Amino acid sequence: MFKTIKLLSILLFVLSTPVMASSLTLISNDIAQDKFMDKNQEFNGFGCSGDDLSPHLKWSNAPKGTKSFAITAYDPDAPTGSGWWHWQIINIPTNVMEISAGIGSVNSKHLPKGSSQIQNDYGIEGFGGACPPQGHGQHRYRFTVHALSVEKLELPSNASGALTGYMINANTIESSTIQSLYERK
Repeated sequence: MFKTIKLLSILLFVLSTPVMASSLTLISNDIAQDKFMDKNQEFNGFGCSGDDLSPHLKWSNAPKGTKSFAITAYDPDAPTGSGWWHWQIINIPTNVMEISAGIGSVNSKHLPKGSSQIQNDYGIEGFGGACPPQGHGQHRYRFTVHALSVEKLELPSNASGALTGYMINANTIESSTIQSLYERK
């Protein structure tokens, strides 16, 4: 009798314990959390002379209901009053869980099928690397993958970074971010 009660107690405990679902996870071969980026991710222009390469990104554990992905790169420390959009890719299909370094170049022929890049705050449709004002101190660059509840974000061809960010956030089920750092002395 005692064994039966003990087994039932264990069974009830196991059944009542919530199952922990895996969270959307973002990793990279090129950038790391709270570590400084190198010249590969520095912009080439505006007084900067980097390689302007978008970083490799890989994600896993997309939540249930994910119908597409978006990627953003944003600097909240830019002295604009509204931050700086460095990169936005929308309408990435759910079968894509990794992008190679450099895929964010202007007119890239390697973007995931059906996806598109939004004009960044440098005025180009593609990745624009870090280029904080010289002597302005350390800036944070937030590379985020968003799992979206819609297959396609319907945006005008000249959508601003703010409008795109709004639509991404309005449809995000879950997101994961790597915050990298950069400083020009």
